[in-house]
Amino acid sequence: MLLANKAIILMLVLLVGVPVLQVFLSRRENRWPGLLLPMLTFLYSLVMVCSVTAYEGGIPWGPILASLILGNIPTAVLLVIYFACREKFRRRSEVDKTRIEDL
Repeated sequence: MLLANKAIILMLVLLVGVPVLQVFLSRRENRWPGLLLPMLTFLYSLVMVCSVTAYEGGIPWGPILASLILGNIPTAVLLVIYFACREKFRRRSEVDKTRIEDL
């Protein structure tokens, strides 16, 4: 019972903490810190595909495709957060370009 409560708390911390960390990293001036978590989740999905292949003993295309799709859901969510946060920087650069042209 106590172990289950700790697991639930850990999952809640991860479900809230990872998106908050992604927003924090994506709002940095440099773009690369914001891409760190999506790259890590993509690499993890590749590990999942390799483990499916090793477990099945051949090339089972159905489980490979399923693990690629399901494994990259967190990658897609983190990339959506990244591009939503980076939109502010794109707008700011366009405004700066317009101001320079007006001078």
